[in-house]
Amino acid sequence: MSQLFFYGTLRHIPLLETVLARTVSVQPAVLQGYAVRFVEGEEFPGVAEASDGSVSGVLLEDASDADRDRLNFYEGYDPGGAALYDLRRVTVVAEAGPAEAVMFVPAAACGPLGAFWDFDNWLERWAPTALVAAREIMAQFGRLTPEQLEESYPQIMARASSEVRAARSPAPATLRSSLTRDDIETQTHARPYIRYFGVGEEVFRFPKFNGEQSEPVLRAALMSADAVTVLPYDPKRDRVLLIEQFRFGVYLRGDPRPWMLEPIAGRIDPGETPESTALREAREEADLDVRELLEIGRYYPSPGAMTEFLISYIGIADLADTAEVIAGLDEEAEDIRTHVIPFDHLMELCASGEAAVGPLIQSAQWIALNRERLAGFA
Repeated sequence: MSQLFFYGTLRHIPLLETVLARTVSVQPAVLQGYAVRFVEGEEFPGVAEASDGSVSGVLLEDASDADRDRLNFYEGYDPGGAALYDLRRVTVVAEAGPAEAVMFVPAAACGPLGAFWDFDNWLERWAPTALVAAREIMAQFGRLTPEQLEESYPQIMARASSEVRAARSPAPATLRSSLTRDDIETQTHARPYIRYFGVGEEVFRFPKFNGEQSEPVLRAALMSADAVTVLPYDPKRDRVLLIEQFRFGVYLRGDPRPWMLEPIAGRIDPGETPESTALREAREEADLDVRELLEIGRYYPSPGAMTEFLISYIGIADLADTAEVIAGLDEEAEDIRTHVIPFDHLMELCASGEAAVGPLIQSAQWIALNRERLAGFA
């Protein structure tokens, strides 16, 4: 295979080695007459011709056919299908002089190019997430087509972002064991399913409380991204806003009434903070501007079965007399109705079982315990 020139994220050697599943040796190279720019709406780059431009990158000289196949999969290049990336032959200047090489460039389907892209900025903001995502992506090599992978890419990035967030913000261990994930001995690791959610399946051994090592155990869990919940509360009028929508999980369980009362909720997208997600979701799901967020908890709702981690807020808002709102994003097939009710009515719904969603019950109980404090936000 021809030499390969990388000008974007694959200039990051740990990422390139993750994709190729081997160590690599590269040399610096420069491509004249081009500039690196963002693909509009994305965090990855493309290149555009620019007469006075100059692009720094790395040259991989010993690429094999196996390397080509793995790179084609990662970059979404399918010679027999709808390619997300195309290949372009270029001449770069390497340490030994001019060299012929091939580089990946975004296909027209990716959209137009926008602002200039900076590799150092990407390293700081996105490299850890990209590395985690690459491991999940390449676990599907040989199982999915590039087109199928593209459908799952936003969810893969969201899950990767959650994993990075978890590593950066561990909770205290004052009562629980001081053991860490490094004490787990993983024997097999699989991702048998990835779409909107993923399934992680592993065989592993763990240290027991009696000091012995467990026998190998098989476990599987549903993989999802971190999310936020927001229960809007008006301390002046002592009202809350609930949303109502159809929930597939409730339907799948066989519940005869799969329309649920909930707090506002949504996934934290890559690059977002939990606070910005909470404010965005309030506008999307309830057409509501929240004026202040009070964080009330960070927790795993079902740690034995899923990776989901929630950050819950009470959203201080003006809930004047208004008609119900029908909201939600069409592209996500959302059909959401709002209810503004007295807080005491919410507590009645929790007691009767009509309000049967954990974060809603927790948020209602937090308000009940803190109403005097919340009055100060009126």
